Amino acid sequence: MPRRPAALDDYASAVPQIILSSTDADFLDHLIPVLKDAGHSRRTAALTQCLTRYSEDREADIERIGLTKHEEFLDSVSNLQRIRESTVSLTAEILELNQSIQTSTEQLAEQKGALVNTKSIRQNIADAAEALKDSLKVLHAVNNAHDLVRQKNYYSALKSLEDLQNEHLVPILQNRYATQHKLADVIQKSIPGSRKAISEAVMADLNTWLFRVRETSQFLGEVAFYHTEMRRSRLRQRVEEDQFLSNFRLNSSIELLCDESQEFDVLDNEELQVTFTPLFEALHIHDTLGQSDRFRSEYAATRRQQKDLLLPTSVDLLTDNEASLSSLLEGIAGFAIIEKETMRRLPHLRSAADVSDHYRFTLLRALCLLTGSHQVEELWESMCGAAMNLTARALDDVVNAEVLLKIKGFIALFVQTMEGWGYSVSTLDTFLLTLFDKYAELLKHRFSEDFQEIVSTDDYMPMAINSRAEYEKVINVSWFIQGQPLEDVTFPCVLPFSQMYPLCCIDVRNFLNQFYFFSDDHFQHAEVIDETLRKSLDELLTEKVCRSLVERLSSQYLGQIVQILINLEHFEIACQELEHLLIRARSSSSAGGPLKLNATEGFRSNKKTAEKRIFELVNSKIDDLVDTAEYDWLANDVAAEPSNYMQTLTRYLSNIMNSTLLGLPREIKELIYFDALSHAANKILALPLSAEVKHINSNGVAALALDVQYLTEFVSSLENGQMLRENLDELQQTISLMQSDSHDEFFDISVRNKKYGRVDAQNGPILLEK
Repeated sequence: MPRRPAALDDYASAVPQIILSSTDADFLDHLIPVLKDAGHSRRTAALTQCLTRYSEDREADIERIGLTKHEEFLDSVSNLQRIRESTVSLTAEILELNQSIQTSTEQLAEQKGALVNTKSIRQNIADAAEALKDSLKVLHAVNNAHDLVRQKNYYSALKSLEDLQNEHLVPILQNRYATQHKLADVIQKSIPGSRKAISEAVMADLNTWLFRVRETSQFLGEVAFYHTEMRRSRLRQRVEEDQFLSNFRLNSSIELLCDESQEFDVLDNEELQVTFTPLFEALHIHDTLGQSDRFRSEYAATRRQQKDLLLPTSVDLLTDNEASLSSLLEGIAGFAIIEKETMRRLPHLRSAADVSDHYRFTLLRALCLLTGSHQVEELWESMCGAAMNLTARALDDVVNAEVLLKIKGFIALFVQTMEGWGYSVSTLDTFLLTLFDKYAELLKHRFSEDFQEIVSTDDYMPMAINSRAEYEKVINVSWFIQGQPLEDVTFPCVLPFSQMYPLCCIDVRNFLNQFYFFSDDHFQHAEVIDETLRKSLDELLTEKVCRSLVERLSSQYLGQIVQILINLEHFEIACQELEHLLIRARSSSSAGGPLKLNATEGFRSNKKTAEKRIFELVNSKIDDLVDTAEYDWLANDVAAEPSNYMQTLTRYLSNIMNSTLLGLPREIKELIYFDALSHAANKILALPLSAEVKHINSNGVAALALDVQYLTEFVSSLENGQMLRENLDELQQTISLMQSDSHDEFFDISVRNKKYGRVDAQNGPILLEK
């Protein structure tokens, strides 16, 4: 059992135990605790003093023993001397050992202090390592968020920042003594900046997407137009197979149902793919950031700016390049399709409401849908209005109706495409009316020139036909009632009208076709076409054909006047046929009832004018011929043959009847002849009534009677001569009166009424007196 260590400074009991140790090991076991406690110099001195006192006590004991036991004492002295020597040596060793122990103790103390310091450092290092570990977690979360931003995984970056804040920063910041407090505070302050950076990165991606969308808009519109054109073709093919489908327009329910099998996504096809992922992500990110209102506002402003960039300052309607109307309409269509698809996929994108109450959210969401749709419609109306204004300004440069028809085709394709996307096309429909007015004006101007040229260059001769093919062409384009079957017609032949008539008929048919070309595809105002066509056609026929023909009635050439009359007759028939044709061709939406062309009455009434002009020319010729009469009223001999003027007059009447007037209708010819004979009789009767003729003898009366008889025989030889002779009754009865020997019969009313009833009551006495 180990000895109990001595108490501090109790070396008196310890020294004997040290000295009396049986072995060196035991000696050291007792000495080391004492030396350990004697670490200080004061204690070492006390130990040395105790050892010295012990030594002195032993010497006194030895002296006392030596006095009593000398030999033993001497032996003891010798032993003691040896012991002393050993003790001195041991003391030296002890001192050395003490010094060594003291040095070791100091080193040990230093090492212990160093150990304590090392433990403190190690603890600090551990604490620092733990803090660094926690800080590294925070930094790792921060770096992860930034890596997600670089990877364009913005929502995950936001969630990472949120997790960083909730899991790391908030607990650290709540513990103000935490070693990571300053770091957490710095990172916490940087989070708004990081969120802003995410917002800016999202907006940068969105702006890139918007730019690409803007660049793609025209191609998207082109693809949409092509798809609409394909639907048109399929609809026309179905109409050819089933006429019932002609009652249904493009974009109608029936058309959409029939075309249901031909699915085509203009936003996702082989040629074009438009993804809305950047927009979805941007809206979702800003909703998460609580910035949805600002985002919607900025997005709407950006789209308005893009709309403005989409619209050029002018449009060239005469070219087919990037500045053309088709390119503009394709760009607008692509823009509007993107807007409509955006509204379909993100119906609340245009809203500015952010509420938490469910009822208010439901109500405001409905309002947002209406508001968003309203904003899209505003953009649509703005683009359409601007495009139509640009087109209207450029219309002044268009002088070709075919160009307008092409423009109408572009707009119609645009209307049908966008109508299928649910857009209002009222503005475009209204503009089509303006375009149609311009189209009608150009058509009327062009055909006015055509009609004017046809009328002015006509030869006003019956049209000669040399072959059956030529005859059929003329008959097919003209409104002409054939007098005999085609099989019985021999060639060459002559048609009654001049060349201007079939040429005008061709132009009229072309004019009709050109007008109705405008109603193809999409035009909601067919009744406007019907009415405008009627007015324009009426004006052309009245002003450019009828009036031009009437103006040429001033000609002195009877054959031309007769031909004009014949042409007027056929134009009247053509107008009547046109009235029926226009009734059949007008749309079902137009008002019903009869349709009248003013030109019909114009041609009819001016036939009378032409007839009067013929009367004038024939009568003028008769006047000229009768004025050449040279009667010798007091001749000495009876005339042997009719006068030259009478022979020429009858020959003239025969010639015009068999040549010039041959093409006229029979009733008109008879009327002209009737009037000509009546005028000739009056003119002949006026010869003896002339004031220059004072006296007439029987030979003069006989010469006049011979001429009248010659005229009567000529009239009797004509067709309907019996009726035409009535025009000569007064002349014949007057000659009979002048040849009568009983002049008193004229003054007897009963006899006069019976024999001279047609003789003028005033002219009879004058002639009898002469």
